[in-house]
Amino acid sequence: MTIRVLVVDDESLARGRLKTLLGDCRQPGAQVAGEAANAVQAIDFLQHHEVDAVLADIHMPGADGLMLAQVLRQMPQAPALVFVTAHAEHAVQAFELEALDYLTKPVRLERLQAALQKVARAMHPAQEAGSDEVEDVLVIQERGRAERVPLAQVLYLKAELKYLTVRTASRSYLLEASLSELENRHSNRFIRIHRNALVARRAVRALEKHLDPEEGEGWAVRLDGVEEVLFVSRRQLSAVRALVSAV
Repeated sequence: MTIRVLVVDDESLARGRLKTLLGDCRQPGAQVAGEAANAVQAIDFLQHHEVDAVLADIHMPGADGLMLAQVLRQMPQAPALVFVTAHAEHAVQAFELEALDYLTKPVRLERLQAALQKVARAMHPAQEAGSDEVEDVLVIQERGRAERVPLAQVLYLKAELKYLTVRTASRSYLLEASLSELENRHSNRFIRIHRNALVARRAVRALEKHLDPEEGEGWAVRLDGVEEVLFVSRRQLSAVRALVSAV
C-alpha cells in the first residue's frame, strides 16, 4: 500500500525533511502528492487533488494548522490529518479537532511510520477487523510536554475543581477536560458512578457498603489496581449494581 501525502509547513527545510522521511517509510509506503506553506494553499491543493493524509504544522503565519483541521472536518471524504509540530501545548485541541495523530519535531522515522500505519487502518478498516484497533488515548499536558495515556490504562476519571484526576494503576495525572464529554465519547469504556466520577467498566471489582465523610452512609466501588474506593451516588447505584452482577 502507498499512502498519498500532502505536506504542509511554512518552513521549506521542514517540508524537505518530512519528504525525505516519507521516502524512507515502508509498510505502508508513502508518496508525496504535494506540499503547501499554509492552510490556504493546502485547501486549494485539496480541491484539485486526492490525497490520503495531510501532515501539517500547527504554527504557521496566517492560516495555520488548526484552521486547516476545522476545514477538513467539513469535507465529506477528508484525508486523515496528522499534526507535526515543535509545540506540545496544542495537543489536546489537536485531538479534539479529530487529528489522527500528533508528532513532535524533530520527527523520528519510526514514529512517522507508526502514524502512517494508523492512516492505513483508517483507510481500510475492514482489512483490520482481525487486528488490534487504533488505541484511544488521553493527551496530558505536563511540565511543557504532552504525554499520551492509553484509555485502556485509565481506572477512573474524577472531577476536581477545574481539572480531572486521571488515575492509572501506576500514577495520577491532571487533565483539563469535560467529564460529560468524555462520558459521551467513551461510554463503552467507562460508567458514571457519581456526578464527579467515571470508572473503567473493566476495573470494577466490588460494590460495598461505605461511610463517606461528605456523602454519609452509602455504597462505593472497589477497583482493581488501586486501594481507594469511590463513592456511588444513589442515582447511579442501580446501573453500577447491574454492572457488578454481570461481571
